[in-house]
Amino acid sequence: MFKPLIIFTLIVFFANHSFAYSQSQSSNQQTAYTVQVGDVIKISLPGEESLNRSFTVDRRGYIYLPEVGALKVSGLAERSLTDAAYNALSPVFQDLSALNVYVIERKILITVLGYVVSPGEIHAPADSSIQSILTLAGGMRSGAQLDKMQLRRATTATTFNYKAYLDSGDTSELPKLRSLDILFVPASPKIGNVEVEFDPAKIADSGDASNAKNAIKVFGEVNSPGSFTYRDSMTIVDLLMRAGGVTRYAGVERIRVISDGEPTLFDLKNYLDTGNSELLPVINVGSTIFIPKQEEAVKSNASTVYVMGEVFEPGAYESAKGVTFLDILANAGGPTRYAETRQIRVLKIDGSVQRFDLAAFTEGLSNSSMPAIQPGDAIFIPEKTDMNEKSWLKIAPDRAIRIIGEVVRPGRIEWSDEMNLLDALAHVGGPVSRADTSNIEVISVDKKGQFKAIVFNLDEFIKQGKADSALPVISAGSTIRVHDLPQDPSDNKAQWVRQSSDKSIYIFGQVGAPGRYMFTNDMNFLDLLAAADGPTQDADIHNVRITHRNQSYSKVSKLNLAQYFETGDESLLPDIKTGDSIYIPEKTREWTEKPKEKTVRVLGEVNKPGRYTFSDNMTILDLLAESGGPTSNAHVKRILVVNVSCCEDQARKFDLLKFGKTGDFNSLPVIREGDTIYVPNHRESKGSKARKILGDTFRMVSLAVLLGL
Repeated sequence: MFKPLIIFTLIVFFANHSFAYSQSQSSNQQTAYTVQVGDVIKISLPGEESLNRSFTVDRRGYIYLPEVGALKVSGLAERSLTDAAYNALSPVFQDLSALNVYVIERKILITVLGYVVSPGEIHAPADSSIQSILTLAGGMRSGAQLDKMQLRRATTATTFNYKAYLDSGDTSELPKLRSLDILFVPASPKIGNVEVEFDPAKIADSGDASNAKNAIKVFGEVNSPGSFTYRDSMTIVDLLMRAGGVTRYAGVERIRVISDGEPTLFDLKNYLDTGNSELLPVINVGSTIFIPKQEEAVKSNASTVYVMGEVFEPGAYESAKGVTFLDILANAGGPTRYAETRQIRVLKIDGSVQRFDLAAFTEGLSNSSMPAIQPGDAIFIPEKTDMNEKSWLKIAPDRAIRIIGEVVRPGRIEWSDEMNLLDALAHVGGPVSRADTSNIEVISVDKKGQFKAIVFNLDEFIKQGKADSALPVISAGSTIRVHDLPQDPSDNKAQWVRQSSDKSIYIFGQVGAPGRYMFTNDMNFLDLLAAADGPTQDADIHNVRITHRNQSYSKVSKLNLAQYFETGDESLLPDIKTGDSIYIPEKTREWTEKPKEKTVRVLGEVNKPGRYTFSDNMTILDLLAESGGPTSNAHVKRILVVNVSCCEDQARKFDLLKFGKTGDFNSLPVIREGDTIYVPNHRESKGSKARKILGDTFRMVSLAVLLGL
C-alpha cells in the first residue's frame, strides 16, 4: 500500500526538480545575454495596442516607445529590460503589473561597403556569416579582390582572405561578426581606373587577332563580327564560321570580299547549291569580308504570278506548267478571315479582268470553272466590307443595291445573284414597326439597262405562304423603297398627306377622326370606321352615305348602320374600294328616331318641352323632372294629361301643388306611351282672368272719375 505512494512522491520530486533546473537555466541565459544594436524587442502589456508590438534597436542603441520617446536598451541585460521599461512607462501608464519585455529576435546591423552589387546597411540574424552578409548585399561584382577584404570594428581593421575560405571551406578563415561592424570589399587593381563591363565572352567574340594589320576583318550580318588571325588554307566559309555564322537577315548572294585591294562579289547560296570550290574567293592577309543585309528584290520573270490582297503571304510566286489557281492560292497561305472570297479578281496579262466566286465554287453552287492562271497574271482577293464602315465606295455600283425608307439600317449593300428580296431586307435589319410592308416599291434594271418599277405586297406574300419564285427579280443596281404608314392625321398632317390618294379612302362627318385613311383589300367598312374612332354621339347612323369613285360613273349607296347593329347582317355593309368616300351626317333631333306612339309629349310651361321616351315604371313626376320641371309661370294646379286609348281620347286634370302637400301617389294620373302632358300658364286660370277683369274695370272707373272732375 505504501509502495505506490513512495513511487508517486519520487516522481513529483524529480519533476519539480527538473522544472526548477530548466527555469534556472533559462533565467541564467536571459541574464547572460546583453542587448545589442539590431535586436528586436517585444513589449507585452495587455490592453495597450500601441505597446503590444516589436521595436528594433537602432544603431545608437535606442528604441522609441509611444508617448514616452527614446529608451536606451543596448548594453542592458535582457532581464533588466522589463525594469527599464517599467521606469520609463510608469509616469504615463497606471497599471504595469502585467508588463513583460524581452528580446524576441537577436539580430545584428552590418554595413557592407566596396565592390558589391548593393552596398549599404544589412539587418541580419545574429549568427550570420560573412558569406550570408555578402549574399544579402547582392553579391560581389566582377573584379572584386577576394584576398584582401576588411572587417572594421570601432577603430580596428582586420584583413582576411575570403578566397582561401572559398577554396577550402574552412570557416575559421572568416572573422565573427558583431553588430555595427563594417565589411569592406576592395576592387582588384587589374580592372583599371575606368569602370567598364568586364565580359570575357565578348572579348572572345570580337576576334582572336593580335596583329590588327595582318588580321582578317569580318563584319556585317554575322553573329560575332571581329578581327581574326590569318591561317594558311583558310577559306571564307571558315571565317564565317569563326564569326558565329550569318544572321537570318544576311544577303548571302552578295557577300563582298576585298583581297589585296581588289573587291570581289561572292554568292554563298550558289556555292552551297553547287559545291564548286572554284567559286570561293581568295583570302589573303589583311582581307576584308562584308556580309550585307538582305534586300527585297522585285521578282519579275517569265514564270511569275502575283497574289495580292487578303491572303496570309501576298507576293510573287513562281508558276509552272500544270499549276492551278488553288495551288497558287494555297502557296500564298490561303485567304484570311477578312477576305471577300466571292469577289476574287484575276487580272490577266492581256489587261482583261476575270471574276471568280470561290465561296460558291467550293459549295458547288457555281457553274463556272476555276480561272486558268498564266505567267504574268495577278490574283486580287479584296477585303470584306464592314457594315459599320462609312466608306461605301469600296462596293462597286455593279455589285450593290440601295435600300431606303422604313428599314432598320437603310443604305447601300453588296449584292449577289444568289440573294433575293427577303435576303436584302434581312441584311438591313428588316422593316421597322411603321413600315408599310404592303406597298414596297422595287426599281430594277433589266438586261437592256431599262428601269422598271413594280409594287410588291409583302404582307400578302407571307400570309399566303408563296414560294420565293413569287418575289420580284432583283439585280445589282436595283433600288428598294419601303414606305411608311401614315400617322394620325390629327397629330401631323404633313405626314399623312404624303400618302397616295389611290391607296386611300376618305371619311367625313360625325366620326371621331375624319380624314384620309390607308385602305387595303384585306380591310372592310368596319375596319375603316374603327380607324376613324367610330361615329360620334351626334352621328345619324341611319343615313350613312358612301360615294363609289372607282368606277367610270359616280354611284352613291346608303347604309343603315343601326339596322346592321340590330340584325348583324353582314350583307348590309357596303363593298368599299380605294378612292371611295364615306359621309356620316349629323342627326337632326333625337326623337325622330322613334315613332310618336312610342313617346310622351311634354308641352307648355316646362323648361325643356319635347318628346321623351317613356317606360311603364315611370310616372308623370319622372317626365316633368326629365323636361326640366315647371317654369315660374306654370299653373301647376291644372296640369292636363291627354290619354290616347283605342276608342277615344280623354283629358284629365292633375293638381301638382295639392300632390306636393298630401304626397298621395294614388292621385297621380296614369301615363302611357303616346300621351300628352300640358302645363298651362298661370294667366290662363279663372282667378287670374277675374283679377285681370277687375283690374281693367278699376282702371276704367278711375279714368272716368278723373275726367268728370
